[in-house]
Amino acid sequence: MIEPGQLADVFEMLTSIYEPDPDGKSLVEWMKEDWRLFPHPSMDVAHAKELMSEILDDGEVVRKTFSPSATYKSEALARWETLRDELMYKNRYFLDEALDTDRLKELLDHLYADDMPERWYRARILTGDAAYPIGEMSAPPKRLATHGRANPTGIPYLYLGSVPETALAEVRPHTGEVACVADFMVSQTLTAVDLRDPRQLVSPFLLADASAIGQMRADIPFLERLGEELTRPVLPRSAAIDYIPSQYLCEFIKKSGYDGVVYRSSVGSGMNLALFDPAKATAGAVSLYNISRVSVEVSLV
Repeated sequence: MIEPGQLADVFEMLTSIYEPDPDGKSLVEWMKEDWRLFPHPSMDVAHAKELMSEILDDGEVVRKTFSPSATYKSEALARWETLRDELMYKNRYFLDEALDTDRLKELLDHLYADDMPERWYRARILTGDAAYPIGEMSAPPKRLATHGRANPTGIPYLYLGSVPETALAEVRPHTGEVACVADFMVSQTLTAVDLRDPRQLVSPFLLADASAIGQMRADIPFLERLGEELTRPVLPRSAAIDYIPSQYLCEFIKKSGYDGVVYRSSVGSGMNLALFDPAKATAGAVSLYNISRVSVEVSLV
């Protein structure tokens, strides 16, 4: 616990990337929206304004309205959309569009996956009478590895869910089927990029100056878009093409020295881990699960 005034320097640097604007929003609203600050359920806008006025020792500034400075812009998202289109429909290996890979690597370093569980799960629908042996519950052999959300054909990754229910949902089971679920232990020393919620992970208080904070704010939508690439639902008939952008992204993450990438499940709760080297997970035991019910949610188009 510290006195609010002791945070004045870092908050003054953060708020300096916003400019007065009669049509804008309060600083507290921007703090909540842009950086997920003041997230506690009891910290509504009114209480957050009170706290922020104590931090800045200014009761008037929290009543004024602001907008982000136009000084800080990012072309990363637009470049990604162009590159994505090229990868899918024009060129696959020798590309015309180029990302700022140095900046992308710098941004990914802010998304280090922390406090990951040690135990993860992988599921397979049972096709015979006997459960799969544990040796058949890891990633497939290279010659049998088909394209996936993170891996190209022939390059096997190990896809794991944080809980059995997530692993089971990822194999799209039908009611009445039986599935094998194996548990895997993953070392806490592994490094992974967490793309589930970039805005929640990025901290403006770890950046050196106002310029770096302003540029990070401009780049966060790009990081969120990368997270969507790994989460968006993909139909099996179009997966060979639709998975190409996320495969490219994961290849870059792997080349940057990470062991895997964490992302939200598109079909269930929990989170997924794509582990680039399956040998870095230690297999445990296999359990059998009856699929007693599959839930379907729909909406009008």
